[in-house]
Amino acid sequence: MPTTSGNAPASGSSTRAKPPPQPPPPPAKIPPALAAWAPDPPTWGQRMIPKGVRSAMSDLGLWQEPRPLKPSFHLTQVIEVLTRYGWCQSFDFSPTGRMCIRGAQSFLESTGHVTAIDREKAVNYLQIQLSRQGVNMRFWEWNDLSHNTFRGVEATISAASDMARMNGD
Repeated sequence: MPTTSGNAPASGSSTRAKPPPQPPPPPAKIPPALAAWAPDPPTWGQRMIPKGVRSAMSDLGLWQEPRPLKPSFHLTQVIEVLTRYGWCQSFDFSPTGRMCIRGAQSFLESTGHVTAIDREKAVNYLQIQLSRQGVNMRFWEWNDLSHNTFRGVEATISAASDMARMNGD
C-alpha cells in the first residue's frame, strides 16, 4: 500500500503546478526630467527662432529643447494637456483654447514633446483600445460622439497608456 505525505490530488486532477498569476503592470512613474506634463505654449519669441538656431543654442547650453516622450508617457501627457486647457469636441483647437485628443497630440508634437513616430504608435494603442471597447471608428471621430464625456475619454486614453506601458512603449 503506497504512502503519501501531504494532500493527495483529487482523482483526475493534474499535479502540474500552475504558473503564478502575472503581477499588474507597474504604475506610471513620471521621470523627474519630464515634470512639465502640460507644457505652456511656446512664446512668440520662441516661435520666431528657427529650429536650426534653437538646436545650435541647445548645443551651447543656451536653450533646452523638450525631450520627446515614448507613447505611454505621451498618452498620459495628452490627458494632462486636456485637463489643463480643457477638452472639446468637433475642433482640434476651439476658439476658447480647448483641445480634442488629436489637437492635444498636435500641440505636443509641435512643441517637441513627442516625435511623429511615437505619436503614431500612441494612436495605434488608442485605436486598439477603442476596438476592444467595440468602437470601429477613428479616435477623433469617436471623440466627437455626443454621448462622450471627458471622464470617458480620459479612461480610454489611460487604458491605452497602460497597454503601451505593458508592451514597453
